[in-house]
Order: sequence, then C-alpha cells, then structure tokens
Amino acid sequence: MNPSATITALPTVALPAGRSLSEDRAKAGPIQSVPSASSTDLWLEILRKLESKMPRGQFITWFKNTMILGNEEGELIVGLPLPTYLTWHMEHYRVMTLEVAQEVDPSVRRIVYTVDTGLKDNPERTIDLLEHFPELKKRKLPGRQEIKLAEGIVTKILSTKYTLENFVVGTNNRLAHAACLAVCNEPGGKYNPLFLYGGVGLGKTHLLQATGSTILKNHPRATVVYVTSEDFTNQVVESVQHGKMEQFNRRYRTVDVLIIDDIQFIANKERTQEIFFHTFNTLYEEHKQIILSADRPPQELQLEDRLKSRFARGMIADVSKPDYETRLAILREKAAEHHIFLDGGVLEFIAQHVTRNVRELEGILTQAVALYELEQRMPTVRAIAEIMSKLSMDPLKDEENVGFTQAPKRRPTFQEIMEAVSRYYSVSLQDMTGASRVREILLPRQIAMCLGKKHLGLSTTRLGELFGNRDHTTVMNALEKIEEKFHSDPQLLREVRTIEVELGLA
Repeated sequence: MNPSATITALPTVALPAGRSLSEDRAKAGPIQSVPSASSTDLWLEILRKLESKMPRGQFITWFKNTMILGNEEGELIVGLPLPTYLTWHMEHYRVMTLEVAQEVDPSVRRIVYTVDTGLKDNPERTIDLLEHFPELKKRKLPGRQEIKLAEGIVTKILSTKYTLENFVVGTNNRLAHAACLAVCNEPGGKYNPLFLYGGVGLGKTHLLQATGSTILKNHPRATVVYVTSEDFTNQVVESVQHGKMEQFNRRYRTVDVLIIDDIQFIANKERTQEIFFHTFNTLYEEHKQIILSADRPPQELQLEDRLKSRFARGMIADVSKPDYETRLAILREKAAEHHIFLDGGVLEFIAQHVTRNVRELEGILTQAVALYELEQRMPTVRAIAEIMSKLSMDPLKDEENVGFTQAPKRRPTFQEIMEAVSRYYSVSLQDMTGASRVREILLPRQIAMCLGKKHLGLSTTRLGELFGNRDHTTVMNALEKIEEKFHSDPQLLREVRTIEVELGLA
C-alpha cells in the first residue's frame, strides 16, 4: 500500500441525497444523488476484487448498499448506509479497501467514509450485489445429521463451523489445542490415543470435530468416524439384534480415525465396553488414531480398569473454564461471526459475569444480537443485565451473581437526557444548545427536544428556553420534522430507542 495513502471517516451522519459535505469536514465535492457511470464502474471493479478476499456472507452483509459518492483529486468518498457500517469498515475493511482501490486506480491516495442513509435499499444509487455476484451452486449435503460410510458404520456429519482456526485459545485450553494440531499433522503418532476432558460447554466437541475435519482435509481418502458414545452403543445393540456383529467389528476395526464424544456414557454397559476394548486394541496396534472426550479424567470414569489404563497410554489434556481474557476474546470472535459491532463495555460486562462455560457466553451473546436484529435497539449493559435476570430461575440470586442491581425507577432529568444524546451522537452540549444548523448537530438537538417533550412533558416554550432561548414556534417546527423522520427512517427509531433504554425510559 502507498505509505502516504490515508483513510478517514467523516462524521456518522445521515446525509440526504444531493446534500454536500460541509467544507470544514472535507474538501470533497458534492455527493451525487445518483452515482455517475464512472463511479459505478469503479466501485464494481473494486467490489469484484474484494469479494475474492473474504467469505461471501461478510461481503454481502457489509458491502450491500455501499457506493462511491465522490472522486476528486485522488480522494474517494465511500458512502455507507448505516452508522454501524462505519465502525465495522474502519475496523475490518478500511486497509483492504484502500489497497484494492489503488490496484484498480493508482491515482487513489485516500478513502473517506461517510454515512448516507439514503443509500439503504435504493437501487438507483447502489449496486445489486446478488445480481452482480450470484452465489455459485454447491453440492447439497444430506438432509440428515448422519452419513452411512459402509454397512455397520455410521458417522455424524462434521460441522464446517468448527475449525481449529476459529477456536479461541487461552490458558484453559492451550495444551488441548496444541495436541489436536499435533494429531492432525501426524495421525496415529505419539499422541495416540488423544483424551480430552472437561465440563459441559467448554469446547471439547469443537476440538473433536475440528480435528476430524482437518485430518479429512489433509487425507481426503481417510475413513474418519465421529460418534457419540450413545450412538456407538446403539449401533452395537442394533448389530447384536440383527446378527451383524462380525460385520460391525470388521468395519470399525478398519477405520483410520475413530472419534468418540462423551465416552463416560458407556459406563455400566458391559457388552459395549467389551466390544470397544477390542476395537481400541486393534486400531491402536495398527497405528490408527483414536480421539476420545469425557467430562472427567480417565482414572475417575466408572469404566473397566483395562479401558482406563489404555486411555492413560496416550495424551491426556483438560479443557477447563476460560479466564476473563479468553471469555472476552470468544465474545469478540462470535460477535464478528454475527457481523455485528457491539460496544466494548457490553462485551466486557458479559465476560465478567458469565463464567461457567462457553455455551452460556454464546447464549447471552445471541440474546444481545436478537435485541439488535429483532427489537431494533443496540444492546446496553442494562439490557444485558435484564436478560441475565430473566434467564435465571432465582432473580435475586442472579442479581448477586451478575453484580447488577437495578436502581428504583425514576424519571430522568432533562440534563440526563441531554447528556445521553450527547454521548450517543458524540456532540457537545454547547453545540446542541447553540446556533449551529449543521445536520450532525441539528439531528441530536431535535431528538433531545422530542425526548424532553415526550417523557418530561416540557412545553415548547420551556424547551425553547433550554435550547438557547429559541422561539417556541422554532421548537414546534423541530418537533414536527423529527416526527416525520421517525416515520421514514427505521434506523433513527432504533437509535432513539437505544437512548431511551439507556435512560430507563423503555
């Protein structure tokens, strides 16, 4: 990348079609309501190169409704449809986009981002990504959770979402992850059998499936079988009932990799333990890889001693509860998978108070994503604490564990409303009460007026006094305009609802 090239972001304001950027913010020319053919062609060429550099889902999600809004003297103004896009592009795609833009047009030296809500779902101003970048047809997977490899052998489908690359490594699982990598590089080698143990929801299944998938990737012709101990037991019972035990043994003892999840559940199943014992011995002697998981170390399992002694021959690694730093890293990784930008304070709050396992972390995060996608509001610490309380069977106990006790409800002061709007839109209180009519200040001012009237019952005359002694007719006009915007701009409604929730008003 050209070392002198720069990428900046204009204020996260929603510019109506045709509105020029203020001269004090950028030197770019006016934004075009309908992009020129040259801008469209340039952006389309940039998008073609970007599409090959990231997963399709991310590309469609974050580059939909985007467009070049201006291009003058090497400065490319890229319009984004929502404020959340700006944060995500600046954090994840800004460098990549500039590098690709310079490949397509070497004269580009700078990219400036701006938010223009007029781009959202506007085919006249944007490119239809689904039309220009159709999804390639893929081979359909079976509509079942299992695949029959051969008569007597059934394996669960290895999920593509589990990989060793997206497994978040911390002090609690570093050894287990390293052992899985070693097994992938040398199946049937010195880490055989590989025995992982730990509590529920800590990532054992992720590691097992990711290891199986990686071995298959490295050795496409290998026979990799992944089953739970319950499935294995059921197959044994079925083979006994139908007189096919010989075929079952012959098939299972010729696999290249055998992965059994939750091996502790074959306890008290003598026939299953016996069959597994002989299968284990055959595979081990032929240097076939065996990978097992359980909820406790081998010596604590209620299994035959001969099985436990064989488990202890190989590599034993525990997967324990993640520490705070690992929990926070997991949340950031999962938030990125959902293509949603969450405030760092929210993620830190979840990481601090959800400590038992990874599944609970993911569950709370899913609730936070639902707030954004379904209820049209950004998750806040208060909202997450309320979710935790609702999911608990003992709300008082939950409040103690979560460390969040709701204060008695009270009506906020007008000053608190002003400060909340000021924080959300990053404008000063002085600007909001001043005379400026720049849109990035005008919009928060109108919202604060609206909230003051709606929740505090302030008259237009009183609001005028609070906003620099404005005439009450000016306030009335501002209130009418913001109400009109609410009807036409769902994103604006989402932003206002977020502020209301933060103030305890919704």
